[in-house]
Amino acid sequence: MRAPRNGEAATSANGRTIGFRAGSTDQVDAFHRAGLANGGADDGAPGIRPDSYGQPYIAYLRDPDGNKICATWKSSWQT
Repeated sequence: MRAPRNGEAATSANGRTIGFRAGSTDQVDAFHRAGLANGGADDGAPGIRPDSYGQPYIAYLRDPDGNKICATWKSSWQT
């Protein structure tokens, strides 16, 4: 497990991420907008993560309970 990016202690809601596989970048964007509209906090705006394997398109949120959640799409997932 990595140290949390916010510098706080790792806990069950900090240092771990619940992830969802999206079918497109539009779905990632919609996930992020919906999360913000429903009480979530931005923890990484939608975009390509060039330092991650496969350069995925990801958006991160904190839900109202502080859990870190993300939606991810990779072009290699296209069929």
